[in-house]
Amino acid sequence: MTTRSTFGPPMRLALIANALLALGGCSLVPTYERPAVPVAAAYPVPPVAATGAAAGAAAADLSWQQFVPDDTLRTLVQTALDHNRDLRVAIANVEQARAQFQIRRADQFPTVGVSASEARSAPNPYAALGAGNVSSTYTVGLGVSAWELDFFGRVAALKDVALSSYLATAEARRAAQISLIASVLTTWLQTQTDTELLALAERTLASRQQSLDLIRLRVDHGASSALDLKQAEGLVESTKAARAQQQRLRAQDLNLLTLLVGTTVPEALVPPLPQAPAAAPVPLLGQPAAAIAPVPDLPQFAPVPVGAPSDLLLHRPDIRAAEEQLIGANANIGAARANFFPRITLTGNLGRVSSDLDGLVGSGGSKAWSFGPSVSLPVFDAGRNQANLEAAEASRTIAIAQYERAIQTAFREVADALAGRATLIDQLSALRAQTAAAQDSLRLADLRYRNGIASYLDLLDAERSLFAVEQQLAQVQLAQRANEVRLYKALGGGWSAADERAAASPERPPGHVRSSAEPA
Repeated sequence: MTTRSTFGPPMRLALIANALLALGGCSLVPTYERPAVPVAAAYPVPPVAATGAAAGAAAADLSWQQFVPDDTLRTLVQTALDHNRDLRVAIANVEQARAQFQIRRADQFPTVGVSASEARSAPNPYAALGAGNVSSTYTVGLGVSAWELDFFGRVAALKDVALSSYLATAEARRAAQISLIASVLTTWLQTQTDTELLALAERTLASRQQSLDLIRLRVDHGASSALDLKQAEGLVESTKAARAQQQRLRAQDLNLLTLLVGTTVPEALVPPLPQAPAAAPVPLLGQPAAAIAPVPDLPQFAPVPVGAPSDLLLHRPDIRAAEEQLIGANANIGAARANFFPRITLTGNLGRVSSDLDGLVGSGGSKAWSFGPSVSLPVFDAGRNQANLEAAEASRTIAIAQYERAIQTAFREVADALAGRATLIDQLSALRAQTAAAQDSLRLADLRYRNGIASYLDLLDAERSLFAVEQQLAQVQLAQRANEVRLYKALGGGWSAADERAAASPERPPGHVRSSAEPA
């Protein structure tokens, strides 16, 4: 280490380096342009006006707490958000990506460290002048180690790649929450439907058992044949099979709901098992059997505003994540281009050196400095840099296709949900009318059979028709409610403003979305 009495040369070199850094800070990243939207300007099915929805509002502005008016469902969703393991992994991935971005951002600044060292050697060349036999050298300094001057934007481009990866991971976390909310709601609706279908099977079984008892009574009195008895017994057994199936489906629904919630679902949040209907006395000849109760309605959700297809680019987190990946791939081309140009790094140190420890802070020591710039320029790399550039360009082509595919998928999901909204309500209304007609048909067939006007086959057909249409009614009612959840999810709903503020980017405010003119 050379001692100097003045700091002039290193100061001048530092000024020159700063000037070069200011003048040479160019970027080789291609200008980012958002690809054209590869879908139609309007949905193929005109949106049905959502009663109660604010004009110009978006589904993403409707928080899940507002979308779910039922207190039980809100509690269940919040429990899932607090305990679901997949969501915890998504949150941890965001933190990991944030840390990687901060590492890349730190590469743009010099790493300054304090160093201290001691060196002892023998023999001492100055022993003849009266010094000791052992030579000691103490050094302390403040140094910069291998700081790359980013003349061609390589480090900045890598930082932008890391930033895009972090933002894409944050969007994936939003998508995970939206998907979790929709899955919890849909699974609860399925559980509720299977519970009601189980109750329907129980009620139907009780009614058919009552009819079987009546047939036995008629057979004993010679008013019915053994064929009628066997047909009634077969109908009872088929209903028992349907009941067993619904018991299995309900148990599987609860298992899935427990997995989604991430903990044991409280009993108060689970649709209760239907109570076994009380045994009804066998009606007298000529009297109708007990009426079957109708299938109850499922909870309603708040109306969802649809908006235009272009709104999906702002509100769908999977589309925003795909665009961030595209921006990152675009920035990676700049980093690959910069590898063709010289890479300049600086290493420097400023401190004091002394032959004794006290001299480091007193007048016995000497000031010391070192300055070591280095330049590396690729001359022959067997085409490695060119291959890296071609790989980066191919990655951008892939990212463009994935971004366009994400938009098309979102458009299709919204269009499918709108088609369901436009038709399921009419189908549900028709099935309710059909159920009422089937109930009247069963009542009349039962009355005609008891009075000897119609055959038991007519009564059998009426019972089968009613059971089938009531099962279909429950399934279509489930499809209609689940379609509303699917539409809300497809439009980007389920991520509230409070969630946005809590997960804001370190370089972008909450809700920020890059425009097509914003650089990567």
